[in-house]
Amino acid sequence: MLLAARSRMTLPHSCPFDPTGGYSPEQLRQLRPVIEEPSDFADFWRGTFDEAMCAPLDWSLKPSAHPGNAEQEVFDIEFAGMLGNRIGGWLTKPRRQPLRRGLLIGHGYGGRDAPDLAPPVGDAATIQPVCTGLPTRSLHAGIPAQGMDHVLHGIGRRETYVHRHCVMDLWRAASVLHEAVPGSRPRLDYLGGSFGGGIGALALPWDRRIRSAFLCVPSFGNHPLRLQLPCDGSGESVRLLAQRQPEIRNVLSYFDAAIAARHTTIPVIVAAAAFDPAVPPAGQYSVYHALGGPKELFPLTAGHYDGYPGQSREDLELQAALRRFFA
Repeated sequence: MLLAARSRMTLPHSCPFDPTGGYSPEQLRQLRPVIEEPSDFADFWRGTFDEAMCAPLDWSLKPSAHPGNAEQEVFDIEFAGMLGNRIGGWLTKPRRQPLRRGLLIGHGYGGRDAPDLAPPVGDAATIQPVCTGLPTRSLHAGIPAQGMDHVLHGIGRRETYVHRHCVMDLWRAASVLHEAVPGSRPRLDYLGGSFGGGIGALALPWDRRIRSAFLCVPSFGNHPLRLQLPCDGSGESVRLLAQRQPEIRNVLSYFDAAIAARHTTIPVIVAAAAFDPAVPPAGQYSVYHALGGPKELFPLTAGHYDGYPGQSREDLELQAALRRFFA
């Protein structure tokens, strides 16, 4: 279902580029991405999933110093990463409602320093891992923690690219949630925005445990187009490197969230922005349009931009849409 698009709005900014990418809301709605898919794309990701599932989890759970709130009890969680590292994060359980399901929750490229205590459903245990190399719980001595540098780590080969390990972190976190909280097994859903939207899109097609998903302003969609569009997010580092090393385009084709979306058949709701200085809107909409299953679009006026007129209303409408979608 496609909600009525917001009217186009010119927002003040100091970017040396157009945060709309030159696309009007109508053009974004009509965008149909044409992206060449590697012939072994699915085989690569199925093999990656099998690798992630076969490695020992070696997880631990303990009460957290985070106080939680009246609705959510918080625990610190750790498990083994795929690079000999430890992945940290948080696990929450509902205090007042019966536990019926699980939520796997991603994060943006800034990492995470505290758990989200306001999930769209109240009857879920959540696991909120911090992906490999990112602050504050999964720092790695050999991987830059800043998004503009992290996004380039290991990019020379598809097997070593850090985003591959970040996707595996999500799958392994889901396994930890199911082992630590068996009551979460009946239904697992995914929520992630920006970095977490793109990494989540890469993870969704291959893990049959995930029943539905929310992707907010998802990154990493339609790399061939993204490499033509300046931004002030991590994609700018990739765009500039590709100008010097065009061979990385081949690696990026295996980490394109829009290509992965073609293989996704579960219901997905996408919040995509028409104005976004960090993640080009055309990339976000490419992910939405490429989805292969039931899908719903929640058009946002802007992403990675605070204080625009109507933002509070949009936030409330989006929260209501998520409660309905995940009900």
